[in-house]
Amino acid sequence: MKKSKQKRLAAVGWRVGTAAEFLELDDIESQVVEIKLSLSEELRRAREQRHWTQTQLAEKIGSSQSRVARMEGGDRGVSLDLLVHGLLATGATRRSIAKAVAHRKKVANA
Repeated sequence: MKKSKQKRLAAVGWRVGTAAEFLELDDIESQVVEIKLSLSEELRRAREQRHWTQTQLAEKIGSSQSRVARMEGGDRGVSLDLLVHGLLATGATRRSIAKAVAHRKKVANA
């Protein structure tokens, strides 16, 4: 958000902060959320790169299309285990998964 907009909001009584502050997440919880988001984004990218539909990926991991949609959407009910399983099904390697997590951290801290 632009600084000018932040100042206008603060001037009329709004408090400007981060999503983590709003949700009262501690540092560990915030990092877990960032990791899940990075894996979700990487899963969508990997699936699309292979020109697979969500249904095709779902068949490969023994799940449903709606579950894959929730995985890619960063749904809080999706486990890290399921995200990693989905990524491995697309052919991702440990290294590419680690890069995805590291990249998100860089973006989040920028």
